[in-house]
Amino acid sequence: MRAARYYDRGDIRIEDIAEPEVGPGMVGIDVAWCGICGTDLHEYAEGPIFIPPAGHPQPISKESAPITLGHEMSGVVTAVGPGVDDVAVGDHVVVEPYILRDDVDTGPASHDYHLSPDMNFIGLGGCGGGLGEKIAVKRRWVHRISPDIPLDQAALIEPLSVGCHAVERSGAEAGAIALITGAGPIGLLTAAVCTAKGITTIISEPSSLRRQKAADAGVGDHIVDPTADDVVGRVLEITGGRGADVGFECTSVQPALDTLFDALKPTGVLVVVSIWSHPGSVEMQKLVLKEIDMRGTIAYVNSHPAAIALVEEGKVDLAPFITGRIALDDLIDKGFDTLIHRNETAVKILVSPSGAGL
Repeated sequence: MRAARYYDRGDIRIEDIAEPEVGPGMVGIDVAWCGICGTDLHEYAEGPIFIPPAGHPQPISKESAPITLGHEMSGVVTAVGPGVDDVAVGDHVVVEPYILRDDVDTGPASHDYHLSPDMNFIGLGGCGGGLGEKIAVKRRWVHRISPDIPLDQAALIEPLSVGCHAVERSGAEAGAIALITGAGPIGLLTAAVCTAKGITTIISEPSSLRRQKAADAGVGDHIVDPTADDVVGRVLEITGGRGADVGFECTSVQPALDTLFDALKPTGVLVVVSIWSHPGSVEMQKLVLKEIDMRGTIAYVNSHPAAIALVEEGKVDLAPFITGRIALDDLIDKGFDTLIHRNETAVKILVSPSGAGL
């Protein structure tokens, strides 16, 4: 089968590799669509970060570069291994792409399995990836979805789960006002979760296309261009001078983080959602004098069922966020290069590993 293989920074190759074996407790999936994630872009342009460099195997997967990329995937079950009796061939599924030690409790009551030692992600730390035609994963990480959800939209359930976890981490409830810096995929999907929960959203985004996406998707109650508008002033105007209750940093850009400190109310909650591949700085005096509660968030933890429910119940429409569908051979030119160098022209680009979806 064909797959996109990461060798090193700036070096991704489309290669023929063996199809994965579906062993006991495993589920075999034909990948329909896989999204290009911001983390993939960081790995390509600045990494390796999560990807174990050649000669330095990941402790759990025992793999190192080259590895197959892709962790935002949807597909159809083609095989089940011995011991799997609650998933059937033909089921439509998405993957929660974790690599964890076997002794980690991942049950429905767990709230911290994503923070366990040596955690990594399928498609970054090994174990196959969604930018290959097929994948085999442990049953625990396979989530069935309604066949009524188009498989291209289903590939966005993974980043939607990131938004679900971020909003949960914030503690924000209906009636709160949230400032979201960045209307890339994670910012927009975090805004979608907020909107579904009755949280008023203010989105700050310099790209006109992405601002329009926020408007078209109905996830931005107030949309601000930080290159032309006073974001803090607009937030104070909207909130009657009080400031936003919660802020979501979805850019990994220093000015956006600074804006959140100024725009949040005293005792406001600041949630850093984006992956920072470089050091950031915090103006400690503002943190202290405003008693800002700053929280990190990584990925998701038992968040996929809630994300799937939002889509199946019609509370979140994923269709507006897809701006491109490409073949595997176009991964670099029409995918990575577009999102790195012309990101104002796209939001979420999906890849069909086999080309069947094109």
